[in-house]
Amino acid sequence: MNRLFATLKEKFGYLSFRPGQKEIISSILSQRDVIALLPTGGGKSLCYQLPGYILPGTVVIISPLISLMEDQVNQLNEQGEKRAISINSMLTFKEKESVVVNLEKYRFVYLSPEIIQSPKIRQALKEINVSLFVVDEAHCISQWGHDFRPNYSLLGSIRKEIGNPPCLAVTATATLEILQDISNHLHFQDPEYVIQSVNRPNISFVVEKVLSANEKLVKIYDLLSEIEGPGIIYCSSRSWTEKIAEFLKDKGFKSVAFYHAGISNEDRSLIQHQFINNQLKCIVATNAFGMGINKPNIRFVIHFHFPGQIESYMQEIGRAGRDGELSIAYTFIMETDVYLPKSLIEQDFPSVEMIDPIIRQLYNEKTNKIKIDLTENEWSQLGLSEVQWRFIHHYVRQLSSVYDCTTLIEKIKDIIEQRKQLKKRKLKKMLEYLYLSSCRRTFLLDYFGEQIKEKPEQCCDRCGIKVETYYAVNKEEQSQDLKWEEELRRIFKIE
Repeated sequence: MNRLFATLKEKFGYLSFRPGQKEIISSILSQRDVIALLPTGGGKSLCYQLPGYILPGTVVIISPLISLMEDQVNQLNEQGEKRAISINSMLTFKEKESVVVNLEKYRFVYLSPEIIQSPKIRQALKEINVSLFVVDEAHCISQWGHDFRPNYSLLGSIRKEIGNPPCLAVTATATLEILQDISNHLHFQDPEYVIQSVNRPNISFVVEKVLSANEKLVKIYDLLSEIEGPGIIYCSSRSWTEKIAEFLKDKGFKSVAFYHAGISNEDRSLIQHQFINNQLKCIVATNAFGMGINKPNIRFVIHFHFPGQIESYMQEIGRAGRDGELSIAYTFIMETDVYLPKSLIEQDFPSVEMIDPIIRQLYNEKTNKIKIDLTENEWSQLGLSEVQWRFIHHYVRQLSSVYDCTTLIEKIKDIIEQRKQLKKRKLKKMLEYLYLSSCRRTFLLDYFGEQIKEKPEQCCDRCGIKVETYYAVNKEEQSQDLKWEEELRRIFKIE
């Protein structure tokens, strides 16, 4: 146990563990499989990074986003760890080849669930000592989870193929049923469950109804004029992130930037750096922003558009208040907002009408097989988005050896309908929360199978809170401080 605390201090600069961390790490070091539910900001990365300094060999981490993997590697580099790598599409062919050949030299290897399907990478993993297999955002494994990624469901077989190393499956948002589904997919026999409460008592919840998008903009302007920062404003579309950022800049807020998947990697890195180093008060972003951002002092999260499920909402508001200080989650809603998440549900899947002609077009009558290895150009010519093609690819690969072409088409149609109904039920729960007349915190905890033990003084708008608590310090005092600092600069001739 002394070694645990010595490594914690030496490598991470901490003197104590957060709730759940020590139990998770101790189980991993005892070669147990672990399923961990830690709230957003609960310090899950330390749970697999610290064992990496004690166990011999390499820690393999499966992560859903390139930006998340890159952020983790950068943070490790800044801590002095140079044996960390993310194998992704940002590497050139030669760089990938070099990394794969020298894989045993790395202590931490980050991979997406798609790239680990590569036979070359799987073979390289079989030839090294993988001491720990980590599945981050593990709720993506379950087809009943809110963010199902088909390739996640294959990780159990891949883990077995590379030597069946101990596995840590970690998530911040999953019901007990989803946690059991994660265990089944990863072929766990007797896993250790470490379940922490999703409750974040230092975050207060406010939902405010408005009549129009313009009223939302005015409300956000008023709020940012008073509230302490830094913070994040979430939108469901790229165009709205740009519109809101431009509106706020026109109103005099210069330390604002927009962030979405459509901007360059260089701009994204710059914006993240500026935000982390307090050069920006506010980021207006899609849900592409936030995962892996190591910023403990975010004071507010505002939803200009609400997400389609409570799990995403909890993950996004959980980026506030990681330092334990009071923070606030504000959501503005108008009646027509519901059409956007409904539309996104339809866009996630190919339409039922598309399935028949697409599958038959891919079917080869001579070989009685279906072509599933399409290039991006080929699946886009079929009228599919990448998400839609991943969905079809997964189920065709899984079911084509079992069913004939006609039956396969019907099976995939049924699965699409089941997935849509699940997402609609989750949206209905989100709407229940937004239009709730009772305590919001109680409702959220009940959704995740918890009971509230004690309400914080600043709970939610239904229980009554003072929004002024979250306002910045007195502006006159700020002005005096600024004058005092300017006087010092003048005296000492500091530019």
